[in-house]
Amino acid sequence: ADLVLREVSARLRFLLDVGLDYLTLSRTAATLAGGEAQRIRLATQIGSGLVGVLYILDEPSIGLHQRDNQRLIETLIRLRDLGNTVIVVEHDEDTIRVADHIVDIGPGAGEHGGRIVAEGPLSAILKEKASITGDYLAGRRSIPVPAIRRQLDERSITVVEATQNNLQKVTARFPLGRFVAVTGVSGSGKSSLVQDVLSKGLAASLNRARELPGRHKRIDGLEEIDKIINIDQSPIGRTPRSNPATYTKVFDRIRELFASTPDAKLRGYKSGRFSFNVKGGRCEACKGDGTIKIEMHFLPDVYVPCEVCKGKRYNRDTLQILWKGHSIADVLDMSVEEALGFFENQPRIARILQTLYDVGLGYVRLGQPATTLSGGEAQRVKLSSELGKRATGRTVYVLDEPTTGLHFEDVRKLLTVLQRLVDSGNTVIVIEHNLDVIKTVDWILDLGPEGGDEGGRIVAEGTPEQVAKVPESYTGKFLRDVLLDK
Repeated sequence: ADLVLREVSARLRFLLDVGLDYLTLSRTAATLAGGEAQRIRLATQIGSGLVGVLYILDEPSIGLHQRDNQRLIETLIRLRDLGNTVIVVEHDEDTIRVADHIVDIGPGAGEHGGRIVAEGPLSAILKEKASITGDYLAGRRSIPVPAIRRQLDERSITVVEATQNNLQKVTARFPLGRFVAVTGVSGSGKSSLVQDVLSKGLAASLNRARELPGRHKRIDGLEEIDKIINIDQSPIGRTPRSNPATYTKVFDRIRELFASTPDAKLRGYKSGRFSFNVKGGRCEACKGDGTIKIEMHFLPDVYVPCEVCKGKRYNRDTLQILWKGHSIADVLDMSVEEALGFFENQPRIARILQTLYDVGLGYVRLGQPATTLSGGEAQRVKLSSELGKRATGRTVYVLDEPTTGLHFEDVRKLLTVLQRLVDSGNTVIVIEHNLDVIKTVDWILDLGPEGGDEGGRIVAEGTPEQVAKVPESYTGKFLRDVLLDK
């Protein structure tokens, strides 16, 4: 039994090393977050003790608190020291700083990227003036700490005695009309409090949603708000027909514009003619998809471009209607940035495109299928759609780790947008580990002190400066260093 016990404890040690000490061994795989599943696979690999293997990891630091991040980095270094090669796609500053060799791709995104801007050790990246990553690492660019924070008033929502999952009779106050961050180590109960109790509780009361909220006594302050919007990273549509133009409703305006051209009026075309979802103007061979699905038995389906319309989605007659020399298919193929210049004299269209550009999606094509957008991109399309609406000033927005997959520069753009929502009188609540976001909020609720049964309590609350002074708070400890740097 000695050998078996040694093997069991070694494997458990690997799980602790990758920051998964709060998980129960009986936890089902379906309930694990993406980052957790990835770190379990990582622990398995360390346990196997292989040598000469090439490991590729895509953002292993997702969903990790700074404290757990340090453990993860040590694990990756251990894999390297065993004699393996570790390639990591990463935005996390600590991970970038300990890498032996860095390849920085850019300088921008989409059409403005795709080139190697700098490569080599950290010192080479820091010296490269063309590298935006280098600028942030060297301190030439940074996300500033606000000079003054919004003062709190009396208005707030209070969750009373939440006991969902590991929450220990937590009573949490969320100030309204402010930018609020809920922080804490992995597994400390952030999602239980914000997603299961607050978000579902407000949705049940305000939107008459059917989903049952997590266990709690009551929520006070409901009369102060009129709706809750949870902006998550789920896809904006499940089929290739859904795209940023249709989701933000800008496509309706573009179709009306094409229908108002003299040629379209002469032929009696209405805006429906320019839709690829209904008969009339679309290519009937591919039903307006632009691609044809070939079902491969026992293999994933294959999509090939339609031979009739060559991927343009429309029939010949529809494509003959031009506006400023471009057809409706050409418009769908434009990036947001191009379209913004093209429609600059059409205020109704330009306003929506501007919001897409503001959230950092200038490189995305208007007709890009929803299925090809990453989680972060889908979340920002939803954000831009909210920005385009008339603000009531009584909305609560909930975002779970909105900086997942974002570079320093994209985080800066995202923060500008979130601050705009708060300036309109709305409340933005984020669950976040990114210190660049945490240092810019008005109010922090820090849960912990540990994960699992050792967590589920409010360790600290207040402005970032106040939380930084609380010795029991892990977030406060890391925040102290960031606020001192400013």
